[in-house]
Amino acid sequence: MDEMAFPEDGVKTGAAKDGAYRVLARKYRPQTFEDLVGQEPMVQTLENAFETGRIAQAWMLTGVRGVGKTTTARILARGLNYEVPGEADRPTVKLEQEGTHCRAIMEGRHVDVIEMDAASHTGINDIREITDAARYRPATARYKVYIIDEVHMLSTAAFNGLLKTLEEPPEHVKFIFATTEIRKVPITVLSRCQRFDLRRIEQPKLVGLLRRISDAEGIQITDEALTLIARAGEGSARDSLSLLDQAMAHGAGAIEADEVRQMLGLADRARVIDLFDHVMAGRVAEAMEELAAQYQVGADPAIVLTDLADFTHLVTRMKVVPKAGEDVSVTETERLKGHEFAEKLSVRALSRAWQILLKGVQEVQAAPKPLAAADMVLVRLAYAADLPDPGEALALLKSGGTISAGGGAPAPTGSSGGPGGGGPAASFEPRPKLAAIAGGGAQRPPQIRPQAAPQVQPAVPAVALGSLQDCAALASEKRDIPMKVAIERQMRLVKFEPGRIEIQPTEDASADIAGEFGRKLTEWTGTRWIVSISRAQGRPTIHEEREANREMLLSDARAHPTVAALLGKFPGAKIVNVSVQETDEDEELADPLLGEALGDDDADEE
Repeated sequence: MDEMAFPEDGVKTGAAKDGAYRVLARKYRPQTFEDLVGQEPMVQTLENAFETGRIAQAWMLTGVRGVGKTTTARILARGLNYEVPGEADRPTVKLEQEGTHCRAIMEGRHVDVIEMDAASHTGINDIREITDAARYRPATARYKVYIIDEVHMLSTAAFNGLLKTLEEPPEHVKFIFATTEIRKVPITVLSRCQRFDLRRIEQPKLVGLLRRISDAEGIQITDEALTLIARAGEGSARDSLSLLDQAMAHGAGAIEADEVRQMLGLADRARVIDLFDHVMAGRVAEAMEELAAQYQVGADPAIVLTDLADFTHLVTRMKVVPKAGEDVSVTETERLKGHEFAEKLSVRALSRAWQILLKGVQEVQAAPKPLAAADMVLVRLAYAADLPDPGEALALLKSGGTISAGGGAPAPTGSSGGPGGGGPAASFEPRPKLAAIAGGGAQRPPQIRPQAAPQVQPAVPAVALGSLQDCAALASEKRDIPMKVAIERQMRLVKFEPGRIEIQPTEDASADIAGEFGRKLTEWTGTRWIVSISRAQGRPTIHEEREANREMLLSDARAHPTVAALLGKFPGAKIVNVSVQETDEDEELADPLLGEALGDDDADEE
């Protein structure tokens, strides 16, 4: 809501006329298109359509929870039926004053604006009531508008029963659908609607909305607390207003960030940064102590790891896009420390930390003891910061260098890792000896001195491939019979180039046949192969070509005069197989088909 429509002075306390308390999400529900936050493209489209008279017969509103789908549907119905006696008598998006039908429509009680919850009215009988009633003109308004919420919950029969009326509705009927699961709506319905994807509300706009509402309510709340609420709302206005309602009840009087953090089970952002510093430096003991301290004050271990992942993402963005720290949602502490870590840590180390945390959050959420699971994630993350990646380790091993990884609580203050360097915090020293990767303990395994550092040769493909037949032969050589069968029977070749193959899978092919084929070829040949699926028509499969050739040979054999005569002499006889024998250039094969048909061994000789 760029400009929020606030209630009258008499209801600023949140109490309705009957004395019942109204939550903020209902009390400050948008009333006009100008009130909608972050939906400018949709408003512009509707404004142009209304001005030119190109009004669609149906609209599909989709988006995540709480972005205003139902409210937008009501405002759209209000715009379609907007009427001010003597001033306005046509559909419009400019709803400066309350019209004849506006209040009844926005309160959901207008006789010509019918709202239906598809979650509780899923059957064909419910849709039949709509199609039967759609024939009659509206009682008082310009259009009869049907608003169907959660339309994806309708049954298949209900969707089919709606199609005809939806495609050719009476001129006085409009449909507005709302759903959070757009993929569950049949394409036959989508193709008959204008679709609007309501976007998540950006955090700065959401903070501004919360500030205007809190000021209107006379609530003293800090900007940091509003930022925490907007973050937890995840772009949903309704979720954010519900959390603001809860914060008003939780913190009687002035609301500080600490109170909101305690209410949401969040960790202090500064303490999350300290925890990030500990794990990326490999200080396991300090990291576990910090997590335990945050847990004692009410922080949820899963949320702590989620905040840790968010900060990892922020540092990565600052490293790739330095201007990312200028976002208004980023605190000063996050900005300063984020730039500091971005200068010291490599993208490889940050990417590894992100992957560990992403998997760790799921483990903590599913674990019977979340704190213990979170401890193990921190241990894994701290030790991973002290290890080289597989490619780096393999290169050093082949070159005869030393790979040293700490076993206790390593402090990554080395050449290219952790806060002391630009990459993972492992110490690499090129020495004429080969060290094993130590995982723990003070003792190191004995050093192995190779006679000479082996020369690394570039990978050369073991076999040259030029066709799908070559690939099938290679699969047979590797004893991968399922892949050989898939190549011969489920792939129609479109294009074959060195390192790249385009295929058209058959109907019975598996969904990942291209990816599996590419991985197998890369593994077998030692070079990278990319197999992609093409929409172009491919040539017949190897099996289909073989069958076609076989049928052609059998047909030619039946047409041979000698074979035809033999088949006529022996009723019920048939040609089982035909083989073509190779001959020298200056020799002719005398009736090979006759020899095959008779089974004469002498006829097989040239």
